[in-house]
Parts: sequence; C-alpha cells; structure tokens
Amino acid sequence: MPRRTLAEWLEFQQRVHPRAMDFTLERIRAVLERLGLARPRPPVITVGGTNGKGSVTAMLEAVLVAAGRRVGLYTSPHLMRYEERIRIDGREIDSARLVALFERIEAARGDITLTYFEYGTAAALAAFAEQPLEVLVLEVGLGGRLDAVNAIDPSVAAVVSISLDHCEYLGPTVEDIGREKAGIFRAGRPALFGSLAMPESIASEARRIGASLERLGTDFDYERDGAGFVFRRGPTRIAGLPAPGLAGSAQLGNAATALAALDAAGLLPQRAAIAAGLAGVRLAGRYQRFPGPVEWVFDVAHNPGSAAVLADTMREERGRGRTLVVAGVLADKDAVAIATELNRALGARDVVCAVGLEGERGRSAAELAALWEPVLGRTLATAASVADGCAFAAHAAEPGDRIVVFGSFHTVAPALEWHRLYSGAPSG
Repeated sequence: MPRRTLAEWLEFQQRVHPRAMDFTLERIRAVLERLGLARPRPPVITVGGTNGKGSVTAMLEAVLVAAGRRVGLYTSPHLMRYEERIRIDGREIDSARLVALFERIEAARGDITLTYFEYGTAAALAAFAEQPLEVLVLEVGLGGRLDAVNAIDPSVAAVVSISLDHCEYLGPTVEDIGREKAGIFRAGRPALFGSLAMPESIASEARRIGASLERLGTDFDYERDGAGFVFRRGPTRIAGLPAPGLAGSAQLGNAATALAALDAAGLLPQRAAIAAGLAGVRLAGRYQRFPGPVEWVFDVAHNPGSAAVLADTMREERGRGRTLVVAGVLADKDAVAIATELNRALGARDVVCAVGLEGERGRSAAELAALWEPVLGRTLATAASVADGCAFAAHAAEPGDRIVVFGSFHTVAPALEWHRLYSGAPSG
C-alpha cells in the first residue's frame, strides 16, 4: 500500500474523530503512554493565553537558540505550512519526518481516535524525543485545562493575556476564560501571568492548584531605557537589552514574560545571548512589515484584545500618508468589538476594504461591511476574496501610504501569498 503524503495525512486526521474539537485529555494521554511520550525528559515551558502566545514562544526559542541551547518548539496554528508547527533548534521539521511520525502514532493508537490537533501534539512530542534536547517550549492551542498540550506537566507555565475569544468553548466572561487558561498551572511550580490586567480567576485557580503565581508589573517587570529596556524579576536585573525584533506595543511585556519563564526554569542565559535572541526574533503575521514606497503590514489580530494591540501599534507607527486596511473576519468572531478597536487608529482619509472569507466559519465582505460601517462611520469598499482586496489596495495606494492586512490567519495567509507573487517578497 503506498504511503500517504503529508497532505493526505492531514486530510485523514480531520475525519478520524467524530468531532473536530473534543476537549478531554484521556485519549491523548493514553496514546502518549503507549508511545512512551507522556513524561518528556527535558524541562517544559508551556505558554497559554488569549493573545501573545506566539510572540512569547518565538522569543523563548530565539533566546535559547542564541544561547546554544537545544530546543524543541511546538506552536499552532500554522500560517503557510503545517511544518511551521514543529521546530527543532529553530528549524522546521521535514515533511517526510512528519509522515513517519504520523505512521508511528497511527500504529500505536489502536481504537483510540484523535483529533487533528491531538495528532499534531503527539507528533511534536515524538519528534522531540528523537533528539537530545535541553528544553521544550509548548504553545497551548485553544483553552488550557483540557487542551492536548496540557497532557504534559510543565516545569513552568505562563498565561500571557486574557480577553474574550472562543467564548462558545471557554465561557462568556474573562473570568470564565481565565479559569480555563489557568488550568495549565501545576502545584508547587512557577505560574506566570504576562499582562497588567489579570482576572481574579487566574489568582483563585493558582491558589486552588497550589501553583506559585507571579504577575507582570509586580513580581517581574520591564522598564523602558531609551530604545531598549531593563528586565527584573526578584534579585535578577538585566539592563541594556534591545527592544524585541517584533513590532507592537505589547512586545516588551511579552519579552519580560519570556525572560521570567526562563529565569523561573533556571534557564536564563547571559545578557549577550538574551540581547541577540530578542533583537533577532521574527514571527510571520505579527505586525510583519514589508517596506517600500507603499509599506505593507500583515497581522493576524482576530479578536478584540489583539485588535486593540494592533490599533495601538498602527497609531504609534503612523506616517504622513494614508492607511488602507484590508480586513476579513470569521463569522464566529466579535466583528463589532474588533471594529471599535480599529476605529481608534483610523484617520478621516483612511480607507477600509472588507473581504470575504470562505468555509464553514466564513463571513462575506457584504456582511462584514454592514457590521462595520456604523461603527467606523464611513463607507467601506468590498472585495469577494482576500486576493481581490489586496489588489484593490495596491491599486488605490500612493507612495507614502501603508496597507494593513488583518483579521485572521485565514486572511493573512492568502494575503502573504498574494504579496509574494505581486512583489517577489518572501512570505515567511
């Protein structure tokens, strides 16, 4: 029988389990036990939260690699390629290796069904077990307490931020969501919270679990110092650090959270490695700039919290020209709240183009425009697809303008591909 390709495996995984999302840990734990993967040898840093997880995990990886540490990184979702989800020493896993890992998982699972995300989690842990790694960095997918990543006990757990998203699964309030996210904490182990506004449920869950909670702004923090910053946590104080290579108003807090996690795990390297890692960190789709006569910016902001950060950054980075926004928002996202945040960054001359997104969770351009026009107080352009919206903005823009594409991974991925073909720029 011919081997499945990676694409065939991914298609197969989406129909094995009767539900796309099934928040229990029993099945993934049983399969990990069969594979001998339930208790990784290296220390584990688990990162959860609503927004900022990708930035914090990218900084953790960059600093560890700069320090010469061998590190495995598991993140989700991917932007352009599934292989982005699993990285070893800063390099994406090979697709052929992934196929072999999926075959091994399939042989071990027997009659236990796994979801798409659970297959990926098991594959990442299997890939990491094959290497003499010194630390694992695991990003939680959706939620925390019942997310597949939480089948692994972390040495240090960090929740970066809490805001309203995935309410149909996690609950209708930030307190409900905080309670679910805090489920990654462990008794007697460091538990970090990486934002200034913390739901009470984070603290109450940490107390209930018996975790040692530390908060940004209290137990660890940063101070701006010219173009850089100073990091502190207890007796640890490191000055002269550069601003992270990721743009955005939240990135210094994210950097402090990453460094606090490393310090709590006993893995904080010397200042030179920290500086090199932070300065060199890159992450596609997080206020990702392509300079030129017309600057292009791509950001996966897709909920009110991330839209607020994007709006702040857009205001900080505004030039003399107009901003042309190309936006697509999934139907299960709070489009009105996102527009309310976006409106803070728009000027009278700026242009907004709503684009349609396909699929079960898609929303048409006309539907998005109807929701946004009363909030933004302007008539929106519309385009049936992301590619059409990018073409519209490229045609309408003048030298000195910038084009900001945002709203979802489902928006930014095809936009980056369109931009690559349009300009010859790399997409990653």
